Amino acid sequence: MARGLELRDVVIRKGGQVLVQMNTLIGPGEVLSIMGPSGSGKSTLLALITGNLAPDFQATGEVWLDGNDISKLPTHQRRAGILFQDDLLFPHLSVGANLAFGLRSGGTTGERAERVNEALREVELDGYQDRDPARLSGGQKARVALMRMLLAEPCALLLDEAFSRLDADLRTQVRDLVFERALARDLPVIMVTHDIEDARAAGGKIYNIGAR
Repeated sequence: MARGLELRDVVIRKGGQVLVQMNTLIGPGEVLSIMGPSGSGKSTLLALITGNLAPDFQATGEVWLDGNDISKLPTHQRRAGILFQDDLLFPHLSVGANLAFGLRSGGTTGERAERVNEALREVELDGYQDRDPARLSGGQKARVALMRMLLAEPCALLLDEAFSRLDADLRTQVRDLVFERALARDLPVIMVTHDIEDARAAGGKIYNIGAR
């Protein structure tokens, strides 16, 4: 059984035009960076993997994750976590409640609270459980969003321009944190980015959509 995220003969078309054509395996802890101009199909590929492909696109091929074909599973069963350029924290929930939302079902109230506390300690936000997300800095919001996603125990991580709205210093800090956590959990990563520095920092392969 091949571990990792595998795209088997994946082809995405729109109006008969081929946008994406990929056949690759991203192993545990590896990063594939996808670059290309706007509208080339980068984010569309992530939508295919998560099961959210818009109806005006047509796709063939299969998506496999840790030896399982997830191509026809509903989004919530695919175990593919995604981070966007916006943190998408729930403004009406505290930091702790936002993190608890990411937890999979099961466990006692005390056990779930401890998992939230552990997640906050992991990103140096111990004691922030009751904070209003609106009072967090950009870097703090990014860390909470990352840990909420990881608490859902994904088997792969997708990054859709996840660092693009951060300033240079914060971008480096958050980017390094994300890659460290993904590597520590042996998660295969696909990163969509316009920034070659993101791709270089990630290491691994770079795929240019639109290049033939």
